Order: sequence, then C-alpha cells, then structure tokens
Amino acid sequence: MKSSELERAHALEVFPKRDLTIVRGEGACVWDDEDRRYIDCVGGIGVASIGHANPAVAEAVAEQARVLVSCPGIFYNDVRARLLAELVSIAPAGLTGAFLCNSGAEAVEAAIKFARLATGRTGVVSAMRGFHGRTLGALSATHKKEYREPFGPLVPGFSFVPFNHVEKLRAAVGEDTAAVIVEPVQGEGGVRPASPDYLQAARRICDEAGAVLVFDEIQTGFCRTGRMFACDRYGVAPDVLCLAKAIAGGVPLGAVLAQERLQPPPGRHGTTFGGNPLACAAALAAIRFMRDERLDERAEALGARFSERFARLRPARVRAVRQVGLMIGVELRERCRPYLEPLAERGILALPAGTTVIRLLPPLVITEAQIDEVADTLARVLSD
Repeated sequence: MKSSELERAHALEVFPKRDLTIVRGEGACVWDDEDRRYIDCVGGIGVASIGHANPAVAEAVAEQARVLVSCPGIFYNDVRARLLAELVSIAPAGLTGAFLCNSGAEAVEAAIKFARLATGRTGVVSAMRGFHGRTLGALSATHKKEYREPFGPLVPGFSFVPFNHVEKLRAAVGEDTAAVIVEPVQGEGGVRPASPDYLQAARRICDEAGAVLVFDEIQTGFCRTGRMFACDRYGVAPDVLCLAKAIAGGVPLGAVLAQERLQPPPGRHGTTFGGNPLACAAALAAIRFMRDERLDERAEALGARFSERFARLRPARVRAVRQVGLMIGVELRERCRPYLEPLAERGILALPAGTTVIRLLPPLVITEAQIDEVADTLARVLSD
C-alpha cells in the first residue's frame, strides 16, 4: 500500500492534503516518492531554514541520541544549560531568561500565562490578521474566525485591533491589560510587516500601561527576515519573545525569552519534553550553523535578489509583492490556491497566506540559481 493510502486510512486528518508524498530532502530541495525534485518554498512552513538533512544537525542529534535523550526539568542538564546561555546571548536587550517547550503554540501559551502571573491582569490585545497557534489560549489570540468559531467559547479577556493602527491600539490597552502580542511581520496574515512607528508606539503604550509587550517571532525568528530576529530591524525590544520553527533545524522545540521580572514561581508551569537534551543539541548545532554561515545576511541578499528579478517579470495579476529577507508574499488580484498545483507541476512548492497571497519561505541555504528559478517559474505560472 502506498504511503498516501496508509495516511488516508489511518490518520485523523487535520490538513488539506496535496497529492504529493515527500520522502527525502537536501538543502533547499525535496524529492517525492517518484524521485522528482522540487525547490521547497514551503520549507516546513518556515522550519527548514538551515536546509533539509543539514549535516551539522544530523551529527549533533546522532551523537546526543547515544548519550542522553530525555532529562526532565527537575534536574539540571549540561546541553540544556548551554542552549539557554546561547539563546540569552543572541536575544534582544533585557531578555535574560528562557523557558524551553516543544512548539510555537506552547511558547505563546507560556507567554500569556507568564504575563498574567506577573501583572495580575487578564486582558490580552492582539492584532487583526494575526496568527499565534491552535491551542485554546493561542487560538484566543488568533484573529481568523474560521479558526476560532468551531471551538468557542474560547479563553475570555482577548481583544483585537487593526494591525499598524497606533490609535486603536492605544485605545484598547488599559489597566486590565496583561499583554499586547504582535508579530513584527504577519505570516499567515499575508506577509505584512509592521511599521516602525507601530512597534515603537506599542513599546511606549505597554510601558505607560504597565502591560507586557510580547513579540511572536515563531515564523520570523532565526534569520528569516535578514536579521537574527525581526525586531532587530526595528530597534524595539519586547518584554517576551516567542520562538520555535527554525530554532532546532526541524527538531520540535519552542522557547520563550523573557525579562527577569516575568519569572514565574516554581510549579506554576511546566513541560515533560520541553528542553530535552536531543532537541537542545539540535538547536545548538542549528544556531551555530546560522551564525557561521551568516544566514541573516544571506536571507537579506537573496530576498532582495528575488524581488528585483520578479519585478522585471511581474505579471499583471500581481497586486503587490511584500518581502522581508526570505519571507515573501506575492498578493494576487484573485484567489491564489489555483496556482499552487501548477507551480508544483513545474517543480516549486509554495504556500497560501490567506485567500490571495502566495507565500514563499524557502530554506535560507537556497542558492542564487534556485531563487532565480523560483522567480522565473512563478512569473510564468502567473502569466499563463
């Protein structure tokens, strides 16, 4: 029986599947079960930043698996300790502590709990079009009604304001606000960057109200936007930074970086698998690779190269192109999903972001020739 048939027979399927079975990867490419090659601009939905089957991570995982895989947080661990120190060393100013978990949604859940504990308040303000995860707390901070409504009632105390609208944010934040949570670049919302004025104002508004400013950099973190973290582009440091996706080269891991004042009392939060030595070893190898290979600079240069090349070819059905590093959104004047299959037929895998935006999140190790192929192929498909 084919792998696709086995999955259909036995999976509690939550994903709208494409008729494609991926069996291996290397660098920026993946291959299907018929040995056809694709340039992977899905990238594990932003996970595969250092490339598929990265040798540094593979070696680190294999070595650690022979030593120690599991170590709960009630004990200290050498590998975990090194990762915590590494994360704090690259963190925005003032973030001196870290909590390790397993995913982006878990990082957001922890951030909400830490903010409520520290402030004694319950209100959380987030942005329209924002996406923060699918667990109940993270979903409560996520705007899209199609995600929210089947699971109501959600956690109370959450409200939404327009993204990049300073005065609406100011009006929404008050004495009951525990946290403001925002993506510096909205990913699921269509690759929409925050304006510098908006994030700077969010910092002031939270300071004045005594609220916690949370940046969700689950998709934008670890060199994706041309900086180690997207907030580095803006010169604005949050009180809490939520991370996951690319942190460990594809091994599941999430992290919350926070100011010391947000330290929760022991026993108020926890995780069984979070911070396990296997994932920590993978993260140390992945972050070392990012820094040694200067993937932030690479993302900046190759993202600009895509934009310049695509601008010369730009089909009439393209309404706008939004690009920050190698986080790219091509907004169409019509629905985008009909173009994903023709792209795949021509060897390019891409994502939707909302109804009209084709989203590209290639591994940051993608070559110049490959990014040119992506731009050329996308332009041809959108011109047909």
